[in-house]
Amino acid sequence: MASRNGSRSSRAGCSPTCCARTAGRTGVHIGCAHGGCGACTVQVEGVPRLSCLCFAVQCDGQKITTVEGLAQDGRLHPLQQAFIDAHGLQCGYCTPGQIMALLDFVATAEDPGDDEIRRAMSGNLCRCTGYQTIVDAVRLAIAARDAARESSDG
Repeated sequence: MASRNGSRSSRAGCSPTCCARTAGRTGVHIGCAHGGCGACTVQVEGVPRLSCLCFAVQCDGQKITTVEGLAQDGRLHPLQQAFIDAHGLQCGYCTPGQIMALLDFVATAEDPGDDEIRRAMSGNLCRCTGYQTIVDAVRLAIAARDAARESSDG
């Protein structure tokens, strides 16, 4: 059994993408189904993973987090909010995968340049935005993280 956003699941014969969608977690998108686009990215034990390339049984006993599991107390995760504020999405299809892939980068990067941000998101394809607004969203999320740290230190 795996824990998905705090709920237990035992669908061993399918991928986490399939299991998540069956459980009503529609933020996990099926893009290419062979690991080339990043639309299906989830976090397994805090590590980004392409859910189309693994079976649910491989995640047995592990914590799986989808984009729906990021909000806390009715408030979006700062990276989710940054995507909205910086217009980091157009059609929105790649957005959940982008966010799930960038979580650790946003949590740990110190004053990254555009090239470093683009490398961090390089496993996720977007056909709409031209990527600059996603880079802007990452910068905004890092600024929000730094402001939160300063206010908690001060």
